[in-house]
Amino acid sequence: MDGLVTAFPEANCLLDTISAKNLKGFLQTLIIALQKNMLLLDKVPAWLSAFTLLLLTQEPVSTSEVTACGVAVDPPANIEISDPGFLGYISIHWTRPAGLQNLTDCTVRYQLRYYDTYEERWRSVRTVKLTYAAQFDLEKPVKLRILTLLKCACTNGTEVQGKETEWAYTPEPTGVAGSRIRDFHCVYYGKEYMECTWESGPVQPPNSQHYLYYWFPRESLLEFSKFNLCVNGSSPAGSLRTAYFSIEVQNHVKPAVVSSVHVSETDEGLKLDWSPPSGQVPEHCLEYEVESSTMMENGKEEQERMVLQNLADTSYGVPRQAESQKTCFRIRSKVNTYCADEGFWSNWSQTKCTADTETQDIPTWKYLGLVGLVVIGIAGVIILCLSLWILRKICIKKISKKDVLYTLYKEKVNETMPTILSPIFK
Repeated sequence: MDGLVTAFPEANCLLDTISAKNLKGFLQTLIIALQKNMLLLDKVPAWLSAFTLLLLTQEPVSTSEVTACGVAVDPPANIEISDPGFLGYISIHWTRPAGLQNLTDCTVRYQLRYYDTYEERWRSVRTVKLTYAAQFDLEKPVKLRILTLLKCACTNGTEVQGKETEWAYTPEPTGVAGSRIRDFHCVYYGKEYMECTWESGPVQPPNSQHYLYYWFPRESLLEFSKFNLCVNGSSPAGSLRTAYFSIEVQNHVKPAVVSSVHVSETDEGLKLDWSPPSGQVPEHCLEYEVESSTMMENGKEEQERMVLQNLADTSYGVPRQAESQKTCFRIRSKVNTYCADEGFWSNWSQTKCTADTETQDIPTWKYLGLVGLVVIGIAGVIILCLSLWILRKICIKKISKKDVLYTLYKEKVNETMPTILSPIFK
């Protein structure tokens, strides 16, 4: 060090006042001096150059400027993260500041803030523990901000907030550049099974294969909790770039098709009734949209869509237009805003229509006359059938009597005629 001071007198004045606080400034001045004396660089040991670069690329370790009860409220120490392999569910660890190790009658808490890259906002939590787990997108930088909160008897019950420190980690992407998949989305059909689809990346090496992995801490998909997935792949050219995703399953539900749709007439107009779709989606979590299509007498078709406000209702009434010939309905469902932030509409149900106007608009007296004619017709058919049956019985009896008389006649003739003439009367 003496030789270095002799060679670079610009740094000599700093050695007497060097400290942890101005170490970075000293090293910066040292580098400037080195740049002015390029011919003497061979006098600088290699280890000093490496040490200088290391310090200049790290955040300085600063002492908190906030004190309470005669001690500095420093940020937590030894901050580190560990990835247990849960596709982005990372554990954060730290230790109590050294200056607060031996405090008594004090409460030490920590405020942790981390940047949620999925929702693009900072989240905050306060805890007395020395660890916390959160969901991160492993394709983006992990950003943390943490500070210490101290409350003691000497602070009169007031919680003193220390200085916040920031920590960041940027993962290095691996795999073939441009091979990350695109257009990834999942659909949770009826809360019974999930299907995820995606498109290949812009760069797709020949004979590539994709693999989907998922992780969840329970046996079933729990609503309002993160469900973690990733898609990576392999190819002869190397591994494909990994894509990470985290979703909440209730926002990806697509109900089954609405069934048992019926259309009927009422005094007020038309009424549409249906049954809730099958599957695991609770009835109170569904909303419905009705589409009606009315064919008018002038040949024009009028269409209308209506999302029903009464979520628990499975019927819909509309006034019937006098000029209409036929009205058709179909209906679909979706998870409402009380049970999810978003979701998918189901497929449309089968179309159900009213009958033609000629049948629907017949007056009541015509209906009664029609019924009377039908009754009279049925009665006539019954009378005719009975008449034919009686006539048949009479004919059968007459034929039977005739046969009996003829038989007696033959017997009488055979008795009175000579034997030689008998064959003639057989």
